[in-house]
Amino acid sequence: MTNDLASNACDLLNNIRSKGPLVWNFSNFVSMDIAANALLAIGASPAMAHAKEEANDFSQICKAINGALTINIGTFDPYWQECAKEAAKQASQNEVPWVLDPVGAGASKFRNQNVEELMKFKPTILRGNGSEIMAVAGIAGGGKGVDSTSSSNEALDAAKSIATMNNIIVAVTGETDYVTDGKQTYSISGGHEMMTKVTATGCALTCLIGAAIAVGEDKLLSTAAMIGIYGLAGEMASKVAKGPGSLRMHLIDNLSNLNSKQVMENVNIKDV
Repeated sequence: MTNDLASNACDLLNNIRSKGPLVWNFSNFVSMDIAANALLAIGASPAMAHAKEEANDFSQICKAINGALTINIGTFDPYWQECAKEAAKQASQNEVPWVLDPVGAGASKFRNQNVEELMKFKPTILRGNGSEIMAVAGIAGGGKGVDSTSSSNEALDAAKSIATMNNIIVAVTGETDYVTDGKQTYSISGGHEMMTKVTATGCALTCLIGAAIAVGEDKLLSTAAMIGIYGLAGEMASKVAKGPGSLRMHLIDNLSNLNSKQVMENVNIKDV
């Protein structure tokens, strides 16, 4: 990792811890617990608020204190869909940065409809696995339910296309992670295969990216830096975990305990 990229990742972590940004989350039922705990561990302030009636209030709060919104479609029903659309609308109108996680895109018409309608409100970041990003791009062959059957490398061209066509940032995660705005692309390596055996680790990352873009001026680089930080925390957790259950615990502990030296020496981000 170059010194500039290393310094940015360190600064991002320190800024989150010093500013404690509010991250307003539409996180699915499966992921609420780990997502909220990951945000607390890294120093952010999570709000799991899904009611349509609260959308205006929370968007105004986020606008006032430089917070962010994340929307995860993993366990939507028609009412929740309407709530999320209102939240995205309010965020867009109030210039609140927000992250869309298209969980299981390609698995059903309802999920595809959710993504299509939410994309109209211009998410700051779209984050998904290879199959999800390819599904959003309209490429046939979605994943196995909410699990990816396509690699991040296979989805990179689709990510660049989505980014360019919509003027947004796309993060595609997998064995190697990529973040692109269609012109500039960062690759990030790290993490551990065992993380795929703990439900909602990707959903938690989406919420952490919300914290990153709440405090980071360069949204592209801040997203890449957070993915690198999260991967490092997972990689460190895998070295002491006895299995997926203890990995989850150590992952949250490492998000809390990571220091600048560890980030500087171990986070691996490249400008590709």
